[in-house]
Amino acid sequence: MTTSTKRQFRLTGWHVLAMFVAAFGVIIGVNLTLAFNAVSTFPGLEVPNSYVASQTFDDRRAAQEALGWTVEASHDNGEVILAITDPKGYPVQPASLGAKIGRTTTARDDRTPEFRFDGRAWIADDPLAPGNWTVWLTARAHDGTEFQQRLDLHVKG
Repeated sequence: MTTSTKRQFRLTGWHVLAMFVAAFGVIIGVNLTLAFNAVSTFPGLEVPNSYVASQTFDDRRAAQEALGWTVEASHDNGEVILAITDPKGYPVQPASLGAKIGRTTTARDDRTPEFRFDGRAWIADDPLAPGNWTVWLTARAHDGTEFQQRLDLHVKG
């Protein structure tokens, strides 16, 4: 007669502790990784002091709205096109114009292309990759009024 000695697994307190430590270790590791990536890719503040900026916001907005400018951003054949029009629909050539183009979620792809006015719109050579982009436009009217606008731009792939 042969006797088979088969060892049977017993779930002990140490096994349960190891499972809990492993499970929470994975959760904490994932949370730390996500938090690190969120902080390291944050593009930064819009303004250094939001309280000070808010004190003149209404006056700046009213002056900008009084200009009546409308801005449309598009991308075609490797060119970024900013069409600024007045209330009558005529093209506007401000005294100065600057724009930064970048992704909403990271500052890694931010760029400041050189725009030129072609008589109808502002054009810059910039072959943007497909996806969503943001254009931060800053212009100054001939009367000194500052015009700022953030535009969403979708580039088809």
